[in-house]
Parts: sequence; structure tokens; C-alpha cells
Amino acid sequence: MKLFSRIEREKRTVEIMVKMFCKHNHNNDRNICTDCKELINFANERIGKCIFQNDKPVCSECKIHCYRQEMREKIKGVMRYAGPRMIYSHPIVGIRHLIDKQKFKYIDPKVYKSLKTNK
Repeated sequence: MKLFSRIEREKRTVEIMVKMFCKHNHNNDRNICTDCKELINFANERIGKCIFQNDKPVCSECKIHCYRQEMREKIKGVMRYAGPRMIYSHPIVGIRHLIDKQKFKYIDPKVYKSLKTNK
């Protein structure tokens, strides 16, 4: 079993959720539509630039809004649709996401940086 870093898991989870959403809402059984590809690419870019890196909270718990308003609304729609369905279609990914939600809580960036420099 391959272990993923926190960032890799988050990217993988978002991609799975967007693909589920696209399949159901855009009637794409095999291919993902251009809008959803753009959303995945945008989310991966933002996740990759997260200041918390492997300590990052799940996006719904974070107080830093790193998504543009338009993309934030799109990803919220995706999460509302796919989140509850993850347990049935991708149970391990869904459970791991719930564990990450409990394990990684939001920390003020100033406090986080001081904690990291003191280690």
C-alpha cells in the first residue's frame, strides 16, 4: 500500500470529488469536462502553495481563503455533492479525509510559522 503525504492525499481527494461531481452533473461517464479539469488544476495549484503544507487543515476548516470567489463557489458545490457520497464510492479516501479533518486543525499562520521556526 502506497502512503501519500498530506498534500498528495488532499489533491487526490479533490480530484476524486470533482470527477464524481462531473460524472453526475455534466453527464460525463469517461471524460472529465473542461470546466472540471480547470477546477482540479486550480485546486491542485492552491493546495500545493498552502502555507501549512503537510500540516494543512481540510479546506472547509481553513480560515484563509486562497481560492478566487468563483472557484470557491464551484468547489463548495462539488464538496456538497461528492462529500456525502465518498463513503460509498471511495470509502478509504472518505474515511481518511474525515480523520484529517479531526487531526489537522486550523492554526493562525503567525503562530504556525513561530512553531515551525522553534523546532
